[in-house]
Amino acid sequence: MVHGDGAAADVLVAGAGPVGLTAAAELRRRGVRCRIIDRLPARLPFAKAVGIQPRTLEIWDRMGFVRAALDLAVPLRGQLTYVNGAEQPPVRMQLPPEVPYGFAALPQYETERLVEECLARFGTGIERGTELLSFAQDADGVTCRLRTPAGEEELRTRYLVGCDGAHSTVRKGLGLSFEGGAFPEEYMLADVEVGWDLPYGYGVRAMHRTPEGAVDDVLVCIPLPGTGRYRMSMMVPPELSAAAPAAGDGVAHGLEGGARAPELAHVQAVLDRLAPRPATASAMRWSSVFRISHRLVDRYGEGRVFVAGDAAHIHPPTGAQGMNTGIQDAWNLAWKLAAALEGAAGPDLLASYDAERRPVGEEVVGRTVRHAAEGVQADPADPATLVLREAQLLVGYRGSPIVQRPTRAGTGRGPQAGDRAPDCGGLAGRLTSYPLRLYDLLRGREHLLVLYGTGPLGDGPLTELAEVVRTFAPGRVEACAVLAEADTDGPAPLPVYRDARGEFARTYEVGEPTVFVVRPDGYLGARLCPPTVQDLTAHLAQVFRASGTPA
Repeated sequence: MVHGDGAAADVLVAGAGPVGLTAAAELRRRGVRCRIIDRLPARLPFAKAVGIQPRTLEIWDRMGFVRAALDLAVPLRGQLTYVNGAEQPPVRMQLPPEVPYGFAALPQYETERLVEECLARFGTGIERGTELLSFAQDADGVTCRLRTPAGEEELRTRYLVGCDGAHSTVRKGLGLSFEGGAFPEEYMLADVEVGWDLPYGYGVRAMHRTPEGAVDDVLVCIPLPGTGRYRMSMMVPPELSAAAPAAGDGVAHGLEGGARAPELAHVQAVLDRLAPRPATASAMRWSSVFRISHRLVDRYGEGRVFVAGDAAHIHPPTGAQGMNTGIQDAWNLAWKLAAALEGAAGPDLLASYDAERRPVGEEVVGRTVRHAAEGVQADPADPATLVLREAQLLVGYRGSPIVQRPTRAGTGRGPQAGDRAPDCGGLAGRLTSYPLRLYDLLRGREHLLVLYGTGPLGDGPLTELAEVVRTFAPGRVEACAVLAEADTDGPAPLPVYRDARGEFARTYEVGEPTVFVVRPDGYLGARLCPPTVQDLTAHLAQVFRASGTPA
């Protein structure tokens, strides 16, 4: 039975894991008609991906549910490492004070529930038991063939986003290459409780090395909410080992549904060999065997069809990079798709998704493969840089086709175009008796033009630049001023905040009039010093179609 067009949608998101849910929620938040489908009948009750990076928490802040996540999550303060029973120098996950959130751990099913609740606030739910069978695109849209609980359906949509995992139908349908390889080892996961006296909030990595230096046994434990609860990963014992699955695409990655599930005795045997303290495992909630591959697509999309998350990149779970990288893929793509659907996108906006995110995927795949083989301690970076990188706070897009071109480099100090816009505090508002953070100003907004000045706002160049925003991109970019000294009594043509403690000036290393354009994903699209109408207009033309220009 073939149904008609079904519910109208401008975007179909295939896959309702954390990545697909993020894409759908961000599209709906911007008013885009969106459907999200998943072949599973219900959310899986497995811990799976558990590490939540500070950068992801910043995204959840913008999405409006970070407080709920913080109430549920376990803080991750560092990692304790043991090699052949000998304790190694610990890794401390300490971040600079201006970073608003730390590292956290949360079971994947809780992450999915939080994002799904965010999506539901916009009146959209997951269409469960619904699978994308095939699709065909043309210049105007994508025709998708779905299998639903009621039968087959044909859906016409303007864009398709594949967040459908390592065996992605969307990736295969686009004919994207997925080059890489697989690790020969099998692993097992278990969600258990352990009684030991290790400090709260620390992950544990215990290894055994042969005389030749090879790792032949490993135990990795990530704390979860609950007393003594951990998500553990270990090598599979011979009695649970199975031949590699005969997947049609040859990608051996993820949970092995047909494999024999590990029992508590298997987990206990590893603890007896490797645990740094005597420990007894109990209350096992879930276990599975899994395999790891490392692969990356040759491009993140083609025409009106895109891939994100595991559909685009798979790699070892070291450093909790996979799900977090996929969430950032989805966030990056969603605001660009929304602008394209409004007819507001500049000529390079959608193409910038691949230009910005594929190099990130390539770096993450390479780094996690190295860390899986040698441990994070083998990273040559200094400890502070290593922690920032693991937190995904060093991801940047310098050289992107939609960030300020390097014709005017300004002072060369502080965050530049393409860098993450760091948070800072101490901003005084005209109606607030408490200090605000920069991220308070970004919350709920799309592009924000931040005009920094050292004197009164007046009617000078800064207000002329604000007028450019109103005429070039009305309704798409807002503007505010952050001033070293602000007149809070008189009228102002735009919102004004005083840099009361000088934190903005120190964080952004700025001491003269400068314009910062902050994108919806929290990255700087431009840093203009000195700011000119010509340079601001040129940058906005990289991102937006000028108001009144035919689409």
